Amino acid sequence: MFPSVITLVILIVAILFSAFKILNEYERGVVLTLGRYTGTKGPGLIIIIPLVQKMVKVDLRTIVMDVPSQDVISRDNVSVKVNAVVYFRVVDSANAVLQVEQFYDATSQVAQTTLRSVLGQHDLDDMLTERDKLNQDIQAILDQATDAWGVKVTNVEIKHVDIDESMIRAIARQAEAERSRRAKVIHAEGEMQAAEKLREAAALLSQEPQALQLRYMQTLIDIAGEKNSTIVFPLPMDLITPFLDTVKRVADKGNDQPK
Repeated sequence: MFPSVITLVILIVAILFSAFKILNEYERGVVLTLGRYTGTKGPGLIIIIPLVQKMVKVDLRTIVMDVPSQDVISRDNVSVKVNAVVYFRVVDSANAVLQVEQFYDATSQVAQTTLRSVLGQHDLDDMLTERDKLNQDIQAILDQATDAWGVKVTNVEIKHVDIDESMIRAIARQAEAERSRRAKVIHAEGEMQAAEKLREAAALLSQEPQALQLRYMQTLIDIAGEKNSTIVFPLPMDLITPFLDTVKRVADKGNDQPK
């Protein structure tokens, strides 16, 4: 008889002790009374009725979830492996318990399917150069999908885009061709600007014959200053034009004389 009393007392003490719950500042308790939701409590000391009430703890801190690598076929038919990281937190403890069985697993599955769906609508170049926009698109879709579960997706970051070796070589060749194209365009623009400046300089020199002569003398000084074994001496056309005119007149007179 005496051992039975002790056992009963211990059982009663254990039941009473189980009525006291302590929740941290970042925790909330969803209370169910006889299976029905009767409120959310916490933080601090919480008292529940043993055998009648049940409390489910919910962590309100931001959760960092690593999305496993997903096989994605881009819009331009390139197969890549993409993984990401999702930051989310519970903003409604009751919905996180009552509306979904395991909000973490549910968010993970939605993140994986959304990652494949969104990236499959873009080209490979967009995945490599427009990650910020893709992150925002994925975050908006996830946030909308998890809103009914009391989950708020605060950020999504694409971590790695793994490409096949053959595609890496193709991208390298494409980048090299693009750099060559830009170099040719820049060179052509430089030639065009130089030609424009030379045309303006020629028009200016043609207005002043003295300036042309000074330029001619400056060119001779530059040539004489260099250590060259051969010097090309240019002869201005305005110096020999009178001589050529005289020769032409003499030749014309010779042709006019009767034979």
